[in-house]
Amino acid sequence: MTKAKYKNPFMATMNGIIDLFRKQTPIGELNDTERLDGKTCLVTGANSGLGYAIAVQLLERGAFVYLACRSQINETQERLSNIVESKQFEIISVDLSDFNSINSLVDQLSQKNIALDVAIFNAAMVPSGAKELASGLDEMFQVNYLSKFYLVNGLLNNNLIPSAARIIFISSESHRTNKAIDFQNLGIFEEYNMGKVIELYGYYKLVLNTFAVQLSRRLSKESKNIDVFAMCPGPVNSNIARKAPAWVQPILRGVFTLFFSSPEKAAKPAIYLACAKDISGRENLYLHLMQDKAMDDKALKPSNGDALWQRSEELLAALKI
Repeated sequence: MTKAKYKNPFMATMNGIIDLFRKQTPIGELNDTERLDGKTCLVTGANSGLGYAIAVQLLERGAFVYLACRSQINETQERLSNIVESKQFEIISVDLSDFNSINSLVDQLSQKNIALDVAIFNAAMVPSGAKELASGLDEMFQVNYLSKFYLVNGLLNNNLIPSAARIIFISSESHRTNKAIDFQNLGIFEEYNMGKVIELYGYYKLVLNTFAVQLSRRLSKESKNIDVFAMCPGPVNSNIARKAPAWVQPILRGVFTLFFSSPEKAAKPAIYLACAKDISGRENLYLHLMQDKAMDDKALKPSNGDALWQRSEELLAALKI
């Protein structure tokens, strides 16, 4: 188990590219007999890229999959119908920048009277700059973190994630930032440009990992047998940077194509976390690619988890949703 330190998220990303070419010791391997027949899964951000690849591979292992998508719903329906039978999946519209849309997703799942065996929270964004939402919050903060806090707790409070289930967060090695979480100002909107986007992306991944650890800690105290895992898929050739400025798009496409993993390959650790039997009960399990790593110390610190939970509840209470 290794723990790296990076001066900034950019260095973490560059190291991630290098890691794609390094020999690593994988946590384990899945064979074709480790299936998910009879299991029900949820994947957010599943209309394209990594989320879509994860959903397809879950389906191939026999799971029923709910794909929570913001856009391209008809196209996703058509693509999946060419791969598996339509009775194996259902696509539900959700916009993580809108808390009312999240409420609608939870309501729809509640009405189906289902139990999620695996919930994978993948949806994220890399914007071109700050954007203030109707909530008064920054779009990247809300989509990449607070919406996940709100959605996970909504699913838990409605008994949609039962005992023996697994919660999986798609995170990033860029969470290893030197910047500590500023709990007092977390969520307060301020303007920023593309130059600060990468820094904030890593910062919010640190926030997300801190939440994952604290969620696991709280579920354990409540004697709920629910595993909480996180993973970094490494650099993925996807459309996550679709909102980047037009002038940088050709550069990003070239870099993504040459150096980043395909979504199909990058999905492998998520499928492992969803299927592997020998990891049940593991606390603070975090995979970088297929390697077992320790998270940054800041994410593991109990006082940070307590402070983050309190601040998140305060932000949501102020919104009166």
